[in-house]
Amino acid sequence: MANYLLTFTILCPLAATILLVLIPEARGLLIRLVALAGAALTLPPAVWMCLDYDRARGGFQFEQNVAWVPSLGIHYHVAVDGISLALILLTSVIITGGIFASWTRPDRTKEFLALLLLLVSGVFGVFVARDLFFLFLFFEIAVLPMYLLIGVWGTSTKERSKEYSAMKLTLMLMAGSAFILVAILALYTQSSPHSFDMDDLSKISYGAGFQRWVFLAVYIGFGILAGIWPLHTWSPDGHASAPTAVSMLHAGVLMKLGAYGILRVGLGLMPHGAEYWSFAMALIATINIIYGAFSAMGQTDLKYIIAYSSVSHMGVVMLGLASLNSIGVNGSVMQMVSHGIMTGLFFAVVGLVYEKAHTRIIANMGGFARPMPGVAICMTIGGLASFGLPATSGFIAEFLCFYGMWLKYPVLAMASAVGIVLTAIYVLRMIQKIFLGAFNAETYPDLPDACKTEWVAITALAAALLVVGIYPRPLVNLIASGLKTAPGVRVAGRALSADHADERREKVAFSTDTSIEARGKTALSTDYTGFHRLSNRDSRLLGRRSVERLGVLAQSSEGALSADFADGRRWKILLTDAVKRDLTETTGIARALEGAEEHDETAVLSVLSAKSADKAFLLGWQGRAEGGPRVASLAIGGGR
Repeated sequence: MANYLLTFTILCPLAATILLVLIPEARGLLIRLVALAGAALTLPPAVWMCLDYDRARGGFQFEQNVAWVPSLGIHYHVAVDGISLALILLTSVIITGGIFASWTRPDRTKEFLALLLLLVSGVFGVFVARDLFFLFLFFEIAVLPMYLLIGVWGTSTKERSKEYSAMKLTLMLMAGSAFILVAILALYTQSSPHSFDMDDLSKISYGAGFQRWVFLAVYIGFGILAGIWPLHTWSPDGHASAPTAVSMLHAGVLMKLGAYGILRVGLGLMPHGAEYWSFAMALIATINIIYGAFSAMGQTDLKYIIAYSSVSHMGVVMLGLASLNSIGVNGSVMQMVSHGIMTGLFFAVVGLVYEKAHTRIIANMGGFARPMPGVAICMTIGGLASFGLPATSGFIAEFLCFYGMWLKYPVLAMASAVGIVLTAIYVLRMIQKIFLGAFNAETYPDLPDACKTEWVAITALAAALLVVGIYPRPLVNLIASGLKTAPGVRVAGRALSADHADERREKVAFSTDTSIEARGKTALSTDYTGFHRLSNRDSRLLGRRSVERLGVLAQSSEGALSADFADGRRWKILLTDAVKRDLTETTGIARALEGAEEHDETAVLSVLSAKSADKAFLLGWQGRAEGGPRVASLAIGGGR
């Protein structure tokens, strides 16, 4: 049953979407209850999997793998690790809160909630997919409904119409999808047999050049959705024009799909490509943090402030990924969760303020804490988490990201930390302008606090920020268990350097072995030449019987040399100069025998060895390979 939990999580919102289409528009309460069931039913399996996940073993669990189109290498393969589980839990919380935030929406509620749940079904699919075909399919399902959700139910501003924002968002995300598709097909063609399964693709050793350009395609494709600079311009307009629930999902979950794709596909399958582009990633992330913070400081529209703050905070996410070490990547996933909860809270509060005050311009607000104390408290908690105040989730997440980057690029870590100060400036200014100061009761005679279902989303999200901030250990350990088997993190940093060192050592060893083999061949050729010269000279001195004996010795010596030559390392001591010295001494022996009788074998043996001439020559050749040139000289010289 546990193996079907992931499929159940994907199908719950999808089934609710189908049911909503069949329910008449007039049944408003039933429509909302079905939508709430489709969202809330994903929470129990998400919580249960987080509790049941084997942290000691780590890796991917709750796996289901079914052949879909075997001839093309397509499988319905789903599984989760600690990283995926954290993001699935986040998605379940945000979509449930989004349904409550949309409870009072009056126009075309059925279609709105159906598209919202369809979008979430795609999000769940991306987080659990282990097959690139299905990952891309779910990615498109998560992105395409945004066009209708913003274009139909969004709001226009003086600067941008909702139709423009929807079109800009869709076109830029489709451009990113093109990069992703090219990268997926490139990985697919490298596999043999062809497969989209990430488990199979992770076993392939891709070339350095291939990894560099394919990782770049993955980074650009998913990075557009993550809001990387300068491809972020769709995001603020999309945030500002989207309805409340869509903004919550947009900033809280959808932007995390981009960072997750880079982590899972980029770092997971092309770790050396990630290492090559790591500095560029870190630099762009630093620009994101500072640029997004400065842009937020200059905004007067409340939604644009939150939108640009999302660009800045996603820079922190990308900064942690660029560190390529377990500390930074853990912080990156923590920041995804923290920022998802925080922006969900922000946009829920902004939606309430706009619905009651009918304005998003902060200059027209002031003193709202008096009539709306509950909303003010929740907004303040979100703001404090935004700039990483201790005891909020933002603190531990940003600390891990900056510390991870400090271990890799300290200068960029210090530069990006400036964003914390800038964030504090615009967040405190925003809270002061909206909730503090004098309240104009004439302008806002009826400005009630949150009521009924409106409390559910904002109080739950505010509490989550405090709970994770005060006791982050369970979430940190859950994410860390997923990083145990993450290839992109495992070969990053020092481990990646070790891999490069091993590769260099292998090249050196190969070159050394090749050199040894060449020297061995040279020495063998020289030895055989000298040996045959000696044999020809000795044959005139020793006669036929001595020549026969020398022939036997030659065969014995050749066998010993062949055995030694098979092991190239044992030939390191066979230097040409040593061989020449040995041959010189051996030639001296032959000259000493010139006075002997032609068939005086006894004289020959007495000079060569006290026991046996065969043994003397054989020991000489063995000594050259095992005991060094000096031992060989002594053996050939008759044991002198």
